[in-house]
Amino acid sequence: MIQRLTLLIMGIIFMSAAPVQARILAAVSIAPEAYFLKQIAGDRADVVVMVPPGADAHTYEPKPRQLADLSKAAVYFAIGMDFEDAWLPRFAAANPKMAIVKTDAGIDKIPMVAHHDDDDDHDHDKGKKAAKGHDHAKAEKGHGHEHHDGEPDPHVWLSPALAKVIGASMRDALVKADPEGAADYAAGYERFAAQCDALDAEIKKVFADVPAGQRKFMVFHPSWGYFARDYGLTQIPIEQLGREPGPKALAGLIKEAKADGVKVIFVQPQLSAAQAETIAKGIGGATAAINPLAEDWPASLRGAAAALRQGLVGKTETK
Repeated sequence: MIQRLTLLIMGIIFMSAAPVQARILAAVSIAPEAYFLKQIAGDRADVVVMVPPGADAHTYEPKPRQLADLSKAAVYFAIGMDFEDAWLPRFAAANPKMAIVKTDAGIDKIPMVAHHDDDDDHDHDKGKKAAKGHDHAKAEKGHGHEHHDGEPDPHVWLSPALAKVIGASMRDALVKADPEGAADYAAGYERFAAQCDALDAEIKKVFADVPAGQRKFMVFHPSWGYFARDYGLTQIPIEQLGREPGPKALAGLIKEAKADGVKVIFVQPQLSAAQAETIAKGIGGATAAINPLAEDWPASLRGAAAALRQGLVGKTETK
């Protein structure tokens, strides 16, 4: 009994004397990036997310507490969101030692384009209020989502294939910031890449038997361009290059939705659903939310795939 007690005490002393693994602080712009980072870094990093749940990632302005956290960060992982244009230089000035990594740098982005020829009918003034709490004056200074024809689409994280590219950038930057963790980061990335491949194959099965004539979906904010490209779908945006549709364009969207058999108009939780609800009422359909900014990234994409399939063909089961 005494011997066992002695061994137990020695074990506790040994464990308490063991060196505690140093954790680096890393910052990301949006919640899906936090998911990627946690999969790759595991317990080797703490994560600061700039855009909180419910906020518009295009127009967000960091809070003083977040800026204070950034002063301690070893690395910042940017992803190409609008607010970064204005804030990354300020982040760098606040913490010159922090590495800023543009995880989207190696991605060939698709352009943001207007879907309709009558784009001029989109109400520029109403577009100023497209997002909840949207200050259009800030949009003109680089804070908002006043996209222009031909600008690159920033929503790259909604493609599992592109998520691997983002993850590789994270892995490489983490190794530079914390060389002792190189093996852990490499292993974490391999697990994450395998997860992306499995998710990609799973979503392909969801849409595999959807007829060619039923692959169009209508969404308020055009976040799902890469997802649509990957899975052979066509995204029809209500918001055109950052502006809400005026009466003529709105009527055209309702007509188009009816012609394409659209019954569900997809909305983003962070943005206004008013125009989507108007179109849904006009076609005798409904609205449904799909969230491009959820931190549980695989669950979010699975949920979006199921919702989109149901909106396209009226059922979720696959062959």
